[in-house]
Amino acid sequence: MLLRTTDPFRDLDRLTQQLLGTTNRPAVMPMDAWREGDRFVIEFDLPGVTTDSIDLDVERNVLTVRAERVARNGDWEPLASERPRGAFSRQLVLGDNLDLDRIEAAYADGVLRLVVPVAEKAKPRKIEIAQSGSGRAELTV
Repeated sequence: MLLRTTDPFRDLDRLTQQLLGTTNRPAVMPMDAWREGDRFVIEFDLPGVTTDSIDLDVERNVLTVRAERVARNGDWEPLASERPRGAFSRQLVLGDNLDLDRIEAAYADGVLRLVVPVAEKAKPRKIEIAQSGSGRAELTV
Protein backbone atom coordinates (compact mmCIF):
# COMPACT_ATOMS: atom_id res chain seq x y z
CA MET A 1 0.00 0.00 0.00
CA LEU A 2 1.32 3.41 -0.97
CA LEU A 3 0.60 6.27 1.40
CA ARG A 4 0.76 9.61 -0.30
CA THR A 5 0.39 13.00 1.34
CA THR A 6 -0.04 16.25 -0.49
CA ASP A 7 1.45 19.54 0.49
CA PRO A 8 0.15 22.35 -1.74
CA PHE A 9 3.04 24.65 -0.80
CA ARG A 10 5.63 22.02 -1.74
CA ASP A 11 3.84 21.44 -5.03
CA LEU A 12 3.79 25.20 -5.73
CA ASP A 13 7.49 25.45 -4.87
CA ARG A 14 8.30 22.55 -7.22
CA LEU A 15 6.29 24.20 -10.01
CA THR A 16 8.13 27.52 -9.67
CA GLN A 17 11.49 25.71 -9.62
CA GLN A 18 10.58 23.92 -12.85
CA LEU A 19 9.47 27.13 -14.57
CA LEU A 20 12.10 29.57 -13.32
CA GLY A 21 14.95 27.21 -12.53
CA THR A 22 17.21 27.13 -9.51
CA THR A 23 20.95 26.87 -9.00
CA ASN A 24 20.51 23.12 -8.48
CA ARG A 25 18.51 22.63 -11.68
CA PRO A 26 18.60 25.53 -14.13
CA ALA A 27 15.79 25.97 -16.63
CA VAL A 28 18.18 26.20 -19.60
CA MET A 29 20.47 23.47 -20.91
CA PRO A 30 23.84 23.58 -19.11
CA MET A 31 26.82 24.45 -21.27
CA ASP A 32 30.63 24.59 -21.17
CA ALA A 33 32.74 26.47 -23.72
CA TRP A 34 36.49 26.76 -24.19
CA ARG A 35 39.18 27.45 -26.77
CA GLU A 36 41.60 24.80 -28.05
CA GLY A 37 44.15 26.42 -30.32
CA ASP A 38 42.39 27.50 -33.53
CA ARG A 39 38.93 26.29 -32.55
CA PHE A 40 36.22 26.88 -29.98
CA VAL A 41 34.45 23.93 -28.38
CA ILE A 42 30.96 24.16 -26.89
CA GLU A 43 29.26 21.30 -25.06
CA PHE A 44 25.60 21.14 -24.02
CA ASP A 45 24.19 18.58 -21.59
CA LEU A 46 21.08 16.99 -23.12
CA PRO A 47 20.56 13.63 -21.38
CA GLY A 48 17.59 11.61 -22.55
CA VAL A 49 17.23 13.57 -25.78
CA THR A 50 17.26 11.76 -29.13
CA THR A 51 19.42 13.03 -31.97
CA ASP A 52 16.31 13.50 -34.12
CA SER A 53 14.89 16.09 -31.72
CA ILE A 54 18.00 18.31 -31.77
CA ASP A 55 17.92 21.28 -34.13
CA LEU A 56 20.87 23.63 -34.78
CA ASP A 57 20.49 26.93 -36.65
CA VAL A 58 22.95 29.72 -37.42
CA GLU A 59 21.65 33.08 -38.58
CA ARG A 60 24.18 35.86 -38.86
CA ASN A 61 26.21 35.46 -35.64
CA VAL A 62 23.49 33.78 -33.56
CA LEU A 63 23.65 30.04 -32.92
CA THR A 64 20.35 28.51 -31.75
CA VAL A 65 20.20 25.07 -30.18
CA ARG A 66 16.77 23.47 -29.76
CA ALA A 67 16.02 20.06 -28.27
CA GLU A 68 13.05 18.19 -26.90
CA ARG A 69 12.73 15.52 -24.24
CA VAL A 70 9.34 13.94 -24.78
CA ALA A 71 7.12 12.77 -21.95
CA ARG A 72 6.15 9.13 -21.65
CA ASN A 73 2.87 8.08 -23.19
CA GLY A 74 0.72 5.26 -22.02
CA ASP A 75 -0.87 3.92 -18.91
CA TRP A 76 1.55 4.72 -16.11
CA GLU A 77 1.50 6.63 -12.86
CA PRO A 78 4.54 8.74 -11.97
CA LEU A 79 5.93 8.24 -8.46
CA ALA A 80 8.56 10.95 -8.81
CA SER A 81 9.04 13.40 -11.66
CA GLU A 82 12.06 15.66 -11.27
CA ARG A 83 13.61 15.61 -14.75
CA PRO A 84 12.35 18.42 -16.96
CA ARG A 85 10.49 17.46 -20.12
CA GLY A 86 9.42 19.43 -23.14
CA ALA A 87 11.24 21.75 -25.52
CA PHE A 88 14.51 23.47 -24.60
CA SER A 89 16.22 26.28 -26.47
CA ARG A 90 19.41 28.28 -26.05
CA GLN A 91 20.97 31.03 -28.16
CA LEU A 92 24.60 32.10 -28.30
CA VAL A 93 25.94 35.20 -30.00
CA LEU A 94 29.20 34.21 -31.68
CA GLY A 95 31.95 36.63 -32.62
CA ASP A 96 32.96 37.70 -36.13
CA ASN A 97 36.28 35.92 -35.73
CA LEU A 98 34.66 32.46 -36.07
CA ASP A 99 34.01 30.48 -39.25
CA LEU A 100 30.30 29.71 -38.89
CA ASP A 101 30.19 27.85 -42.22
CA ARG A 102 32.42 25.06 -40.87
CA ILE A 103 30.74 24.21 -37.53
CA GLU A 104 30.98 20.51 -36.68
CA ALA A 105 28.40 18.86 -34.38
CA ALA A 106 28.40 15.46 -32.66
CA TYR A 107 26.06 13.94 -30.07
CA ALA A 108 27.14 11.10 -27.77
CA ASP A 109 26.27 10.01 -24.23
CA GLY A 110 23.81 12.87 -23.75
CA VAL A 111 26.34 15.59 -24.67
CA LEU A 112 26.06 17.76 -27.79
CA ARG A 113 29.55 18.89 -28.82
CA LEU A 114 30.05 21.74 -31.30
CA VAL A 115 33.45 22.65 -32.73
CA VAL A 116 33.69 26.11 -34.28
CA PRO A 117 36.95 26.93 -36.08
CA VAL A 118 38.52 30.36 -35.94
CA ALA A 119 38.16 32.20 -39.27
CA GLU A 120 41.29 32.52 -41.40
CA LYS A 121 41.02 36.32 -41.33
CA ALA A 122 41.19 36.27 -37.53
CA LYS A 123 44.29 34.07 -37.26
CA PRO A 124 47.61 35.78 -36.57
CA ARG A 125 49.88 36.06 -39.58
CA LYS A 126 53.41 37.23 -40.32
CA ILE A 127 54.04 40.33 -42.37
CA GLU A 128 57.10 40.20 -44.60
CA ILE A 129 59.30 43.23 -44.96
CA ALA A 130 60.72 43.71 -48.46
CA GLN A 131 63.83 45.75 -49.16
CA SER A 132 63.81 48.06 -52.14
CA GLY A 133 66.92 49.05 -54.07
CA SER A 134 67.00 52.48 -52.41
CA GLY A 135 67.55 51.02 -48.95
CA ARG A 136 64.02 51.83 -47.78
CA ALA A 137 61.91 49.00 -46.35
CA GLU A 138 58.49 48.29 -47.80
CA LEU A 139 55.76 46.29 -46.03
CA THR A 140 53.94 43.59 -47.94
CA VAL A 141 51.04 41.60 -46.60
